[in-house]
Amino acid sequence: MTIEERSAERRKRIEVNVAHSFQEAEEWDLRYWQNRTPQERLAALAAIRRDVEKVKAARRAAGLPDFDEEDEG
Repeated sequence: MTIEERSAERRKRIEVNVAHSFQEAEEWDLRYWQNRTPQERLAALAAIRRDVEKVKAARRAAGLPDFDEEDEG
């Protein structure tokens, strides 16, 4: 599947919310994730982890420090 195809599929599933406060946003976020199956939550975590690894690899290729190194100050 190409990135364009994945993007089109993702757009079909996107859920959005307009929050008028941080509290409202937190409540929506909690309800959203509580309504996901364990498999969906795990898949989301795995996808985030893959994205972080891609960003780290790109930063290394560009000669930039990893996030952890930057935070040590």
